[in-house]
Amino acid sequence: MYTLAFDTTAGGCYIALLKDDKISRTFEQDMDYGQAEVLMPEIANILNKERIDFKDINLVVVCTGPGSFTGVRSSVSAARTFSIADEKLAVTGVSAFEAYIRSLEPEEIAELNAVIIETKRDDFYYQIFDSSLHKVTEAGADSRENIISQLRQKKISLIGDGVERFLNQPTGLSLHAIRMERHLSIEHLAWSGLKKFLDKKLDFPKPLYLRAPDICIKKTDEM
Repeated sequence: MYTLAFDTTAGGCYIALLKDDKISRTFEQDMDYGQAEVLMPEIANILNKERIDFKDINLVVVCTGPGSFTGVRSSVSAARTFSIADEKLAVTGVSAFEAYIRSLEPEEIAELNAVIIETKRDDFYYQIFDSSLHKVTEAGADSRENIISQLRQKKISLIGDGVERFLNQPTGLSLHAIRMERHLSIEHLAWSGLKKFLDKKLDFPKPLYLRAPDICIKKTDEM
């Protein structure tokens, strides 16, 4: 069984090909823009190196966000296009929160476990899970202070690419484990999607937008 996973939601283009449950090929390139132009050629390159055709892919896994509006749209649109091209292809979406939290090692799991994702603004994307990794809160965006207020008086583990900035000042939290990630692991995204497939819980990709897109309105001179 072949699983193709990809993510263009944050600061790069990341692709993984699994054969059964083992990583066969990966591509990772950090980039602030242009991910959509890189994604398709690199998928084709990976398939060529593996000497397989797209029809040999059994499952496509895509990160649904959160992240940049364009990056999320590019990933989800690509996955949906694949599903139209091959009706027998299994396709599922996995949020960055799901993939991050499932990458915690058993000894790292605390009473509360928070995924903290960078927004490149004053706030953070976040979601909190319990010791069984069931969600305690819905995914959202909020200030550092408001997130901390939901984590007090418990043993806490933190994971995500926003953790380093989140901890750049004292929090007063009782921290059990800290995972400062540079970006979401494409391997864990692939494995999270494969688990959904094996559990028969596929989730057709839907963009996870937690804020409105940044829009710049061009000013025109008055006549």
